[in-house]
Amino acid sequence: MTVGRRALLTAGLALPFASAAAREVWTRPAGLTPDASIALWPEAHVVPPAGLVEKVVQRSEDPNASDRMLEGITRPRLDIFRPAKPNGAAVILAPGGGYRYVVVDKEGYELARWLKERGVTVYVLFYRLPGDGWTNGADVPLADAQRAVRLVRSRAKIDRIDPARVAFGGFSAGGQVATSLLTRFDAKVYAPVDAADALSARPDALAAIYPVVSMDPAIAHAMSREKLIGTDAGAAREKLYSPERNVRADQPPLWLLHAEDDDVVKVENSARLREATRSVGAPVEAHFFERGGHGFGLMKSAGLPVAIWPELLWNWLGSHTIV
Repeated sequence: MTVGRRALLTAGLALPFASAAAREVWTRPAGLTPDASIALWPEAHVVPPAGLVEKVVQRSEDPNASDRMLEGITRPRLDIFRPAKPNGAAVILAPGGGYRYVVVDKEGYELARWLKERGVTVYVLFYRLPGDGWTNGADVPLADAQRAVRLVRSRAKIDRIDPARVAFGGFSAGGQVATSLLTRFDAKVYAPVDAADALSARPDALAAIYPVVSMDPAIAHAMSREKLIGTDAGAAREKLYSPERNVRADQPPLWLLHAEDDDVVKVENSARLREATRSVGAPVEAHFFERGGHGFGLMKSAGLPVAIWPELLWNWLGSHTIV
């Protein structure tokens, strides 16, 4: 079901399970309101685990710099940002959150607005979290990512996009979602539910921004690893969920961004994936910056050389005929 702009404005959020109390905490900056929100799956397909409650938490006290996170996602969905003059390109964004929650603004709505202003139709993906009690929990983020690509392609005429120009981007743990899709876009992680599932889940290009990638304890982000595969995962399970160990020649073109001083997700995650991708002859472009830390998004990169990253990404998307 598509939710109209008027309904979204009335609700105060494109996140329908936010409490009234939570909605009163912040003022959304102008331009960060999606134009529509659509369910990822038919309602009967997604039965939340008992006791799971979805809620929005505001992490910023600055009304002009909203920083929300969504916990306990019970309704995986796509929030859509539609440009006035679509150029045919589509970008799906998977924000981060350590597989404990999904960030709303910093790694979702902010970049969506930036891309929308350039003619791109943007879909912010709120995916299910592996530690929330779902059946086959380790595969639900990938299932939601696959479904998102297929559903976007199925809506090509409705949203005025080119189904052959669909890119996928992920930040932090959302980068793990993205890089899992990079190498396992055709893995059978869910049973088809409708005609959209006959379409390819392989993105036409994929970007991973300070991504969690590996489940190798030596470089893994500990919380993401625990939520995704548990603390006692064996070697085979660790390998399956480590994208750098599952690269393939037919994976989508890859773009990587990481700061060398990232003290949350080690830069080796991106470095290993870059080398592994090169080893199979698949296309990859990587940018490593001296400073930036973790989670800089758009706003927190101001004043640093890494602030140029959106333009670098835009040029790369252009080089692969996405934009």
